[in-house]
Amino acid sequence: MAYSETMSAERETIQMNAGPRKPRILLAASGSVAAIKFGNLCHSFSEWAEVRAVATKSSLHFIDRASLPKEVIFYTDDDEWSSWNKIGDSVLHIELRRWADVMVIAPLSANTLGKAPLFKTCSEIWKIAGGLCDNLLTCVVRAWDYSKPLFIAPAMNTFMWKNPFTERHLMSIDELGISLIPPVTKKLACGDYGNGAMAEPSLIYQTVRLFYESRNQSGDGRVG
Repeated sequence: MAYSETMSAERETIQMNAGPRKPRILLAASGSVAAIKFGNLCHSFSEWAEVRAVATKSSLHFIDRASLPKEVIFYTDDDEWSSWNKIGDSVLHIELRRWADVMVIAPLSANTLGKAPLFKTCSEIWKIAGGLCDNLLTCVVRAWDYSKPLFIAPAMNTFMWKNPFTERHLMSIDELGISLIPPVTKKLACGDYGNGAMAEPSLIYQTVRLFYESRNQSGDGRVG
C-alpha cells in the first residue's frame, strides 16, 4: 500500500486549506471475535470523521474487509514492513500517530491489553515493563502521544475479564490516561453468560464523539 503518498497528499491539502477539518480517528482491532463488528464501527465513525484502520493478524480472521467503508484506508502488519525500504522513508506507525487526533482500540483482546505500557512515573519518565510492540497496532500505542485521547473497548471471556492480571493491566493503563469503554454482560460467543462482551459500536462512537467535542468546546482540541 502506498501510504506515504496518501500522507503527503493530505499534508498538501491541509496547507492549502487552513480552515476547520474533520476529526481524524485511528480505529484498531485486535484478535477477538468481536472484531466481526469492526466494519460497523468504521461506518459509525466515517460519517463524522476521517478514519484510518489498523488490524492485527489474528483480528483478520473475523474482519470482513468488504464490509469496510471504501474511504477508510485499512492497514495490516504487512504494510509496516513493505512500505519501508531505506533510511529517510516514512515509518508507518509514526505517521499514523502523527496523523490521528484520537485512537480507539475496539476490540481490545486480553493478549493485546497485556502488552500495554505499564506505568508512568511522577517525573514523566516512561518505565515500560510489558509494553511490547510486536505488531503495527502495539507499535502505534508504544509511540503514542498521550496528550491525545486513546480509548479502549475490551472484549474477552468473563473469567479472563475477572482475572487478576486484567485488573492490574487496567490499573496500569489508567495511569497513562487511557479511557476505558467497559465491556457489557450478555451471552458470549463461547456460550458463557457474563461480563466481557465489547460495547456496541454505536456506544463506542457516541462516547468518543462526546468526549472529543466536549474537549474542543473547552479549548483543549487540536483541530484547526
